Amino acid sequence: MRILQVSAELFPLLKTGGLADIAGALPIALMAAGQDARVLLPGFPAIVAGVRDLAPLAEFTAPWGERFGLRAGHVAIDGAPPIPAYVIDAPALYDRPGNPYEDTSRQPYGDNHRRFALLGWAAAQLAQGLDPQWQPEVVHAHDWHAALAPAYLHFARETGQWHGPRVGTVFTVHNLAYQGLFAPWNFTDLGLPAPAFQMNGLEYHGQISFMKGGLCYADRLTTVSPTYAQEIQTPEQGCGLDGLLRQRSGVLGGILNAVDDQVWNPATDTALVQGYHTPEGRHMAGKARCKSVLQHQLGLAERPDAPLFIVVSRLTEQKGLHLVLGGIDTLLAQGGQLALLGSGEAWLEEAFRQRAAAAPQSVSVTIGYNETLAHQLFGAGDVTLVPSLFEPCGLTQMYGLKYGSLPLVRRVGGLADTVVDSTLEDMASGQATGFVFDHFTDADYARALRRAFALYDRAPDWRRVRGNAMRQPADWATAAAQYVDVYRRALG
Repeated sequence: MRILQVSAELFPLLKTGGLADIAGALPIALMAAGQDARVLLPGFPAIVAGVRDLAPLAEFTAPWGERFGLRAGHVAIDGAPPIPAYVIDAPALYDRPGNPYEDTSRQPYGDNHRRFALLGWAAAQLAQGLDPQWQPEVVHAHDWHAALAPAYLHFARETGQWHGPRVGTVFTVHNLAYQGLFAPWNFTDLGLPAPAFQMNGLEYHGQISFMKGGLCYADRLTTVSPTYAQEIQTPEQGCGLDGLLRQRSGVLGGILNAVDDQVWNPATDTALVQGYHTPEGRHMAGKARCKSVLQHQLGLAERPDAPLFIVVSRLTEQKGLHLVLGGIDTLLAQGGQLALLGSGEAWLEEAFRQRAAAAPQSVSVTIGYNETLAHQLFGAGDVTLVPSLFEPCGLTQMYGLKYGSLPLVRRVGGLADTVVDSTLEDMASGQATGFVFDHFTDADYARALRRAFALYDRAPDWRRVRGNAMRQPADWATAAAQYVDVYRRALG
């Protein structure tokens, strides 16, 4: 099949979260499975700079009347075949420094509705033959940024503007909490007919919801874990869209994210001072060396006996970071260390900075994002903390599993699907891979911390669970096969 992936980000060119990792890995996995996959990306500076051999391909008119260009090239990723890529040439919309979604005061750009409507519009133009040499059979839109693509295709056919071959549409929800909400007066810029702005369309409590465009009009819906696909159909996690999702439950399913072995592999990771792997629990000296070197690098006390807890995350309450903050005294009192990498809510950034300043040999805080340091933290860490309020899939716990940094997680979303608690029964059966708690409370989190310390003190048991964790399958071939099945269903 000819499959067009539509995303606002793609690793290694531009990454603000897990969406980029998925957008970069899935096309490669689809090509390995014999599919003809391409990507469509907005022309953010990092993307324009990173796509090879960019050349003008076509021009098209935006719904609000401006003319823009489409360029074609390819994304080269080490160890993988190049991904054919389309890039929207719109410097007035995309050529801005820093965060692709926000200005320097951390406010969303006032024209974001145009910037991302154009992404969906360009996808629909490609589906209708904008590139005479290649026309997708399936358009796969990722998250709210690309969510209007299914709406544009639906109404092009509904209104008789297009009579070409049918193109299937798939929309993947990576995080339902971010919906792309805009004022109703922006609707005229979108180029959609009036019936699109209704309760069974883009209207959401008087606003425009791009997310609803994908949820209402795509042929098939997916989320990034089976548990999250169920959770978002409930009032607790449905973000006001649970009724619509229950209505469309027949075309909704969850496909668990995977880990790109070319990027995340402790045996071959060039970011690590020494690689390691675990055939039946051996060959782990490299992890001890990674820990020692990182402790020195971060100014932590170089203690091999101190369990190193790591956080690689956006600093938001959704991620449970206030639980981590509240549990630092307990963690330090039991002899642990904490190393954090992330950015987000200002009060959390400042609170963690203060804790690091008060105990610099035990707490390290790096505000921002650094891909190399992220790899080094997983390589050195003993426990990866992901105590989220909700978590569509989560990749950090999967990286933790692969690198033998046992995840400590809340039993929710993809965390529930990927981590097995270290109970006596699951340890005996060889299933245990980390630490899981149920209630989003300081007390439940603290109990999970104590269990992590208790297991760490039993070295043979720790090594056994760590070996289980590192052997967990998380391959893209399995995920790609599931997506291919969804694409076939979308074509009907």
